[in-house]
Amino acid sequence: MPSAGLLEEMLEPVTKAFSREVAEAFANLKASDAVQRRVGELAEKCNQGQISQSERAEYESYVQAIDLISLLQAKAQIWLTRGGTR
Repeated sequence: MPSAGLLEEMLEPVTKAFSREVAEAFANLKASDAVQRRVGELAEKCNQGQISQSERAEYESYVQAIDLISLLQAKAQIWLTRGGTR
């Protein structure tokens, strides 16, 4: 995954395309209970050193997605706080 600065720069066009509705949707985005449970299970296995290669790949995919979503949520929250401006 690209560095945070590079990723932020790459996502700038997304921020420019925000509408209030889209920004609020990103800001309020939450994983389902099932996804949260699965990530928790994988995190526990990883921390205990009992994770398989396929589970590690799955877990890393979740972590990357969470990082991306978190960045988009932060951008959306800033956009909303500033009243819909960059």
